[in-house]
Amino acid sequence: MRQAEATLPEHHDHLSTLTRPPTSEWRRLGRALIGSRTGLLGVAIMLLIVFSAILAPRIAPMSPAVQEITHSFAAPTWQIGVPYMLGADHLGRDLFSRIVFGTRISLLIGLSAVGIAGTLGTMLGLVAGYQGGVLDSIIMRVADLQLSIPFLILAIAVIGVLGPGLLNLIVVLGITGWVSYSRVVRSEVLSVREREYVLAAQVLGAKRLRIMLRHVLPNVLPSVIVIASLEVARMILSEAALSFLGLGVQPPTPSWGSMVADGRNYIATAWWISAFPGAAIFLAVLGINLFGDWLRDTLDPRLRTR
Repeated sequence: MRQAEATLPEHHDHLSTLTRPPTSEWRRLGRALIGSRTGLLGVAIMLLIVFSAILAPRIAPMSPAVQEITHSFAAPTWQIGVPYMLGADHLGRDLFSRIVFGTRISLLIGLSAVGIAGTLGTMLGLVAGYQGGVLDSIIMRVADLQLSIPFLILAIAVIGVLGPGLLNLIVVLGITGWVSYSRVVRSEVLSVREREYVLAAQVLGAKRLRIMLRHVLPNVLPSVIVIASLEVARMILSEAALSFLGLGVQPPTPSWGSMVADGRNYIATAWWISAFPGAAIFLAVLGINLFGDWLRDTLDPRLRTR
């Protein structure tokens, strides 16, 4: 039986090749990226953010938690290498250093939450689409129920019970973000499970779990990757919103959302306290969305053939 299953023809359509892309596939992606200005811009912004997070201790001129009350509300100097290049906040903390270190928090929360949501949503969508029946109905009704509640209200309610903090924030964002993955994966699994190689595996007696993981999952992974690339930006925005409300990352850990909140009372006199962290949020979300749009257009064969 195992020998017979091993003789099943491999399915190398465009979607399944993304699990282990051959050299020609990487070259095609590279040529597509070079030919896309928006894609290149998105990648450039993302690389800037990633390197800022990795090299934060070397880039930041001082510690993000050091307070110099004598330099409170110091205006931006606009000169690279000069202390308080982007100004100081109401406690005399260097804004540039706090923004650079805040990049780590945003990426950590964004990637971790997407990892949790993507794994949970993909597994639930895979089971719902392949199994069908009562289990499918239960999973989809839970998804519909969660969609009926505004995300921010649901997140505030859960954090109100668990309490604010970095770990709780990651868990809340991850658990509340699974629905989009499950619905897309389920819809694709309904189509994939009717293909010849899946039916052949069923006839040969392969177990359901083996079929789902080996024959079905590789064909839905590209869609999951595209959703995840776009969801990172949404998670960063959600973290910033919750931190702005005081329900996210707690002081003295630097967070872009809490930094914007720190300067909301000083907009007229010290606009830079809120403006520069807000610009960092905008730049990060812009770069991720540009890259996600390019990735969607590149991986979706229906868009490539138009």
